[in-house]
Amino acid sequence: MLPFLREDYGNASSVHRLGSHARCAVEDARAHVAALIGARPAEIVFTSGGTESNNLAIQGTTLGAIVTTPIEHSSVQEPIRLMQAQGVTVRQVPVNGLGQVSPADVAEQLVEPGYLVSVGWANNEIGTLQPVDAIAAACAAHGARLHVDAVQAAGKIPVHVRGIDLLSLSAHKIGGPKGVGALYVRGGCELRPLLVGGGQERGRRSGTENVAGIVGMGEACRLATAGIPAFGEACWALRDALWEGLCAAIPNVHRNSPSGADCLPNTLNVSFAGVRGEALVAALDLEGVAVSSGSACAAGAGEPSHVLRALGRSADAARDGVRFSLGREHSVAEIECVVAATAAAVLRIRSIERPIVTGEG
Repeated sequence: MLPFLREDYGNASSVHRLGSHARCAVEDARAHVAALIGARPAEIVFTSGGTESNNLAIQGTTLGAIVTTPIEHSSVQEPIRLMQAQGVTVRQVPVNGLGQVSPADVAEQLVEPGYLVSVGWANNEIGTLQPVDAIAAACAAHGARLHVDAVQAAGKIPVHVRGIDLLSLSAHKIGGPKGVGALYVRGGCELRPLLVGGGQERGRRSGTENVAGIVGMGEACRLATAGIPAFGEACWALRDALWEGLCAAIPNVHRNSPSGADCLPNTLNVSFAGVRGEALVAALDLEGVAVSSGSACAAGAGEPSHVLRALGRSADAARDGVRFSLGREHSVAEIECVVAATAAAVLRIRSIERPIVTGEG
């Protein structure tokens, strides 16, 4: 990225040499993003991140009703609420206790052609993977368009665009820079732009291209394309070691994430009875361990996790979930340190805040 922040500062829409050099860099990055998901470069629209990609997909294509789930990211839920306020019918399909949706339930809601189905490939809080191929088949059979929020999944598991009309990506989730993302738009799928005026991205997203950010996203996608198998192998082992360590060191711990292949390899969401999630996040931060309670986009809201509520947790229990996110750069020794720090923090909080309870409380 550095050359495009220093000497190669041309505008990718300009026709002079500096501009042409920037345009070549943008198109190379577009090809790398497309390769990560099995798309054609012309089907990639660069955006400012996953939030814009989700908004563009939903507001730019909705004509009939929208079918979605109660566990989607706020950048999916909020534009859907906006469309609902404008008179669009919204149908919500429930999830099971692991956070998975039934393709048959999705198909049941597709009563007319032209509906938009919006579902996340992987949930950002608990890591649950959805049966995207089966959902895509249901959409094809009923003449519905399918938008998949793959922000949390891409780069961690194989992601493809077979049977998908729109797919959202964000660079920072795969080691790229913050503030840049992409939306896959299947060839022939009409898209109404949210931003107009400059005509960039073939009129689908106006605004001077963030060349340095786009280059960074392209490189992150190039590295991720080759590194997905190693990422999965490393993170599955670390995640299992973390879960086993937490269970051995701390009584009354509940796993909110699915196990095995139904979950992202790097995600573990757990609850410790008698311990508020935000209190544990703060306590571990003091020990140099960064975990999260719910989505970073909703941090500090103090509300129960809408994801855990949809899984059937009580409002009280839905405040207790904590997400541990792992990377292949982590080590078994670090996992052991995290387990020890978490055990000490949980014991301290339980002795101060409230008595230990079993179940959800």
